[in-house]
Amino acid sequence: MSEPISALNHASFEGIAKVEECGLQGMITLRGDLSDKALAKAVKDATGQKMPGQREAFVEGESGVCWMSSDELLVLVPYAEVDAKLAAMTKTLSGTHSLAVNVSDARAVFRVSGASSREVLGKIAPVELSAEAFQPGQIRRSRLAQIAGAFWMDDTETFRVVCFRSAADYAFNLLKVAAQPGSEVGIY
Repeated sequence: MSEPISALNHASFEGIAKVEECGLQGMITLRGDLSDKALAKAVKDATGQKMPGQREAFVEGESGVCWMSSDELLVLVPYAEVDAKLAAMTKTLSGTHSLAVNVSDARAVFRVSGASSREVLGKIAPVELSAEAFQPGQIRRSRLAQIAGAFWMDDTETFRVVCFRSAADYAFNLLKVAAQPGSEVGIY
């Protein structure tokens, strides 16, 4: 049996910020009424985190939960635990109008880190990324040039970016170009 590998197998680039593909990440798309107590319990049991509000991301390491829309969450768990977490979640949500799906192998995750990480993301996403407007604990779904993506901050200099696996090479190259040495714009 073959071993799973991430989209770009830990590719990395160092420029005005470090860009790296994070490797395998367990991800569950959870849809339903976000005010439902059963959904909150399923999220808490899987991640240890409370339900996020609009545009919030509560992520620590490989576990967490991100608000994606008024009826959708992205639940992050260690890749090796995704099947067990999904089974437990499905059991908790039995009888509740909801949908929980393992999307781990359909997504790619990148880390953009360093003092110029806001500049790198700011070049490719139409989002206000000043420290006053965007902080750790927030998430945005947006465009990354020509593809859909989402990103949040792990700390004040580190973003995590999620996109479809089929666009991973494009996203990595896009981030590399935005992080080229000497490309500082000086906005953030």
